[in-house]
Amino acid sequence: MEEFELKATAQTPYIHFNAQSGEMIVQGRAISQPDEDFWAPVLKWFYAYAVAPSETTNVIFNLEYFNISSSKQILFLLHKMNDLMEEGHDVIVEWRYSEDDLEMKESGFDFSCVVNVPFEFKSVPVEIITPL
Repeated sequence: MEEFELKATAQTPYIHFNAQSGEMIVQGRAISQPDEDFWAPVLKWFYAYAVAPSETTNVIFNLEYFNISSSKQILFLLHKMNDLMEEGHDVIVEWRYSEDDLEMKESGFDFSCVVNVPFEFKSVPVEIITPL
């Protein structure tokens, strides 16, 4: 399966998914309208990946901001990760947030309460959050 990559824009996050390593990154701002147009290929790729996933799937969310409709799409992705866990695969979500953004940390905590996927929370310096 080929890697999946989308460049960041002012309204969409950088996405890089590597099926071989199981490493996946979602980084930047997620405020595009309509979000389904942006997220549809992301979710399609991940659903295909879930058919034969890597031994361990590690998804890093390093978001500066996301809107409500993007949160719905993120939740779809998290539910698919939850399905992988239920099938016996190792899945870890690393939720990064700016050291001065407790609201983003709380958003990650809220997501973690909805699924059974283990979350690791990491505070990072502000300059690391900016999209690539």
